[in-house]
Amino acid sequence: MNRKKATIYNVLFLVAAAAILIFLWMAPPETTKKVPFDQDHRPFYNMPKKEAEKQCTKCHSKEAGMPLPKDHPPKYRCLFCHKKTKSHS
Repeated sequence: MNRKKATIYNVLFLVAAAAILIFLWMAPPETTKKVPFDQDHRPFYNMPKKEAEKQCTKCHSKEAGMPLPKDHPPKYRCLFCHKKTKSHS
């Protein structure tokens, strides 16, 4: 590979990296509620995510009195969006 091609590839790489960095920098702030560290949720902090997510619908359902909004994403990946509070995870 000659020097001119290497320079072009390096410049293309830097432009792509800068574009990705700018895209990530401009992302909106996280607005999803975190999992509270209260008496009801504390037992799930020590469980693996997949196991804890299986427990969410026991309380967070129409039948249990805490229905999710109609436009809520898939119900089986709760902890993908709702993170545990940082100070207790």
